[in-house]
Amino acid sequence: MPNSPAVDTQVAVVGGGPVGTLLARELALLGVDVTVLEKLSSPDGFSKAGTLHARTAQTLHRRGLLEAVQPGPPAPPVGLGRVPFHFSGMFDLDLARVVTEGPVMVGSPQAWAQEVFAAEAERLGARIRRGLELVGLDEEPDAMRLTVRDSRGATRTLRASWVVGADGARSAVRRLSGIAFTGTPARVGALIGEVRLLDPARAPQGWQRNPRGWTLVWLNLFGRSRVCTYDFRGPHADRRAPVTLEEFRTEVERIAGHPVPMDSPSGLTRFSDAALQAEYYRVGRVLLAGDAAHVHFPAGGQGVNLGLQDAVNLGWKLAAEVHGWAPPGLLDTYETERAPIAEAVLENVRAQVALMDPDPRMDALRTLFARMMHFDDVNQYLGGMISGVDVTYDTGGRGDPLAGRFAPDLLLKTGDTLTGLAELLHDARPLLLLLTDSEELRSAAEPWRPRVNVVTATASEPIGTDALLVRPDGYIAWSALGDAGDADALAGALGCWFGDPA
Repeated sequence: MPNSPAVDTQVAVVGGGPVGTLLARELALLGVDVTVLEKLSSPDGFSKAGTLHARTAQTLHRRGLLEAVQPGPPAPPVGLGRVPFHFSGMFDLDLARVVTEGPVMVGSPQAWAQEVFAAEAERLGARIRRGLELVGLDEEPDAMRLTVRDSRGATRTLRASWVVGADGARSAVRRLSGIAFTGTPARVGALIGEVRLLDPARAPQGWQRNPRGWTLVWLNLFGRSRVCTYDFRGPHADRRAPVTLEEFRTEVERIAGHPVPMDSPSGLTRFSDAALQAEYYRVGRVLLAGDAAHVHFPAGGQGVNLGLQDAVNLGWKLAAEVHGWAPPGLLDTYETERAPIAEAVLENVRAQVALMDPDPRMDALRTLFARMMHFDDVNQYLGGMISGVDVTYDTGGRGDPLAGRFAPDLLLKTGDTLTGLAELLHDARPLLLLLTDSEELRSAAEPWRPRVNVVTATASEPIGTDALLVRPDGYIAWSALGDAGDADALAGALGCWFGDPA
C-alpha cells in the first residue's frame, strides 16, 4: 500500500534492537511501509541477553527464522534428557519436562539476532536509519510528527501514521508521550561487562553467592569473559555514571574476597533491579513494546523473550489497522493481552531477587525452595512461567478448550506434500486449518479468503478437533471443539479477529 501523501512512512519504529527490528520485519512482511530510527550509528555488538526460551523459539519457527538466529549448530530438539535452568540462581528446574515442541532453549546473542531481524526487515522493504535520535514527538490530526537529531546535531522532521517505541528502558517515545513508568524502585546495584581474566583459575567460577553479594562469570579462556556482580547494599548513586575498569575490578574482588586480575574491558555498564511497567501500551497513534513497556532485573533471560513476543503480537494487529480492515478494538488487544504477561514476569523476577539476597538468614529458605523445585507441580509452574509455554490469551471462545492456546506444530499432509503447521504461518497471515473436508466450514470462511489462508489437510496425529482458526502469532482464535464449533461460530470468530468480510 503506498504512503499517504501526507506522511513519510506508515509506521516509524524507534529503536533498532531485537524488538524493533523484529517488529519492522513483521510489518514489512505484511506490506506495511516501515522505517526504523536507531540512535546508534552502528551496532555496538554487545549482547545483554543470549537465551531464547521455548515459546520464543516456537514463535520464530512459525516465521522460518529459528535456524537463522542461531550462530552455532541448531539447538537440540526436545526429548534428549534433562535441561537444567535456574530460578533465583538455583539450577534445580528441568525445562525439558515442560516443553513439548522444538528446542527447549536456543543460544542466540542479542546482537546476532537483531542483525538477522534487521537484514530480513530490509530485504522485505523496511528502511533502517541509523544515527538518528528522537528528540520531539507531536500529535497532528491524522499523523505523528517526529523530530530527530543526527550525530552532527542537525535536526529534521518526518511524519508517520503510527509510532512504536521499542527504544529501551529509557524510551524517548514513552517520555515524550507522557506515559507513566511505575513499579518498584532499585535496591540492588549490579555491574556487567566483558574483560580478559589474567588468572582464570583464581576467578570465581559460574554463579557464586556469599554474604558480600554475587559474582557471575562466563569463562572464556581464549578472549574476554563476561563477568557480572550483584551488590545488595543499595543501588548505584548515579545509574548513568560510566564504569571504569578499576571500579569493576574492585567490586569483583570485594565480593569474591581475593584478587581477580583483569584487563581489556568492553561494554562495562550498570543496571539494577527496578521493576517498572508503562501505565499504557498505547496512547492514540503511539505504542510501546519491549523494554520501553516493561523493565526488570535480568533473571532467567525473560526480558528479551517478553519483548520479542510483544513484537509478534503487535505486528499483525498494527498491519491490520494500517491496511484498514482491523475490527474495532483489535489494536487495543495488544495491551490487554501483553500487559498481564509482563506484569507476571515482573512479579516472578521480584520474587527471584528477594530469594537472591546474600544475607545468610536466606540460606534455609533457598535450600527449602530448591528442594521444592524437584516436585512435578512446582517444576511445571515455574518452568512454564520462565519458558513462556504457559502463555495463553482470552480469545473469547467460550466453551472452546483450545481457544487462546498456542497451536501445536502438527505434521500435515496436503495433497502429496508433507508440511508443518508452523510453515503455514511463515507469511504471517491467519490460517484456517480444516482437518476434514467440511464444505460448511469452507463456505463460512469464503468471504474472508483474501486475508485468511484456508488449508485442508490430514494430520499425522489426532488433536481432538476437525478445524482450527489460528491467528498470525500462532494462537488459536477458534476450534471446532466444544460448544461453539459450528459454521456460524467460525464466521463470528473470523469477524471478531479479522474484520468484516473482504
